[in-house]
Amino acid sequence: MRDFDFLQPTSIDEASRMLAELGDDCRVMAGGSALMLAMRQRMLTPTHIVSIARLDALRGISFDARDGLRIGALSRHCDVARSPLVQQHYPMLAAMAAQVANPQVRHQGTIGGNLCYADPATDPPSCLMALDARVTLASSRGERVLGMEEFLVDYYVTAIEPDEVVLDIRVPAPSADAAGRYTRFRRTAAEHRPLVNVALSVRRSGARCHEARLVVGASTPIPARVARAEAFLAGKAVTAEVAAEAADIASADILAVSDSRGSEDYRRDMVRVVARRTIAQLFDLAIDGDKQ
Repeated sequence: MRDFDFLQPTSIDEASRMLAELGDDCRVMAGGSALMLAMRQRMLTPTHIVSIARLDALRGISFDARDGLRIGALSRHCDVARSPLVQQHYPMLAAMAAQVANPQVRHQGTIGGNLCYADPATDPPSCLMALDARVTLASSRGERVLGMEEFLVDYYVTAIEPDEVVLDIRVPAPSADAAGRYTRFRRTAAEHRPLVNVALSVRRSGARCHEARLVVGASTPIPARVARAEAFLAGKAVTAEVAAEAADIASADILAVSDSRGSEDYRRDMVRVVARRTIAQLFDLAIDGDKQ
């Protein structure tokens, strides 16, 4: 790791000015779990690190019945997982956060840092997209809000401008008939990054699905909603057969990647399996004769 200057701004304006002035020679540090690894491996060699740890505006988790959930960008994954507010109103989100990477990362890494890193094989983006979350970006020029589908651009690429930091993540208040489930698949228990993840958020009454948001990630360049599968589920009483057909649609419609972790065909097969299980579990269906 090469030498660098460590800067600690005390306001968003100050941080924004530093980022604008230093440009590509600097990197923002939140929890630092991904950044330090990249620097140790010489993948990144910044001359300056801008730590945002002192920016209190980026902290806290709160909930309002009208406006929904606010998660400060510096909230750690374990903070999200343990928050009574998240557990009560967004159990899918709490369950997802409890599975991120490993205990060390969950206690050090932040949800804002995770989104900015834009690792395609991570957990929060898919779950947040299924929940229709928004990302608030702040700079000395003001604030702007982007949906997850606008914020995530490509492999390790986001829509954040050089002088911006993530202020918070906002999730709309859930409706009375809302339900959701997040499922991840790893090839081995030793792996920390999912090969496939599926997030499903629905409005339902019993077995009938009124509306669905189905997102596939980790096997795609960025998490992606599967519009045709969502439309197929909407308005139907969900049976095992409906779940299987929706999963087939999801497998066929994604832009699957092929790399050293898995071929395109293998990933499509596993998307089909994970999507089917996710839908079945959410609607309390049996798969292959077993209660899931």
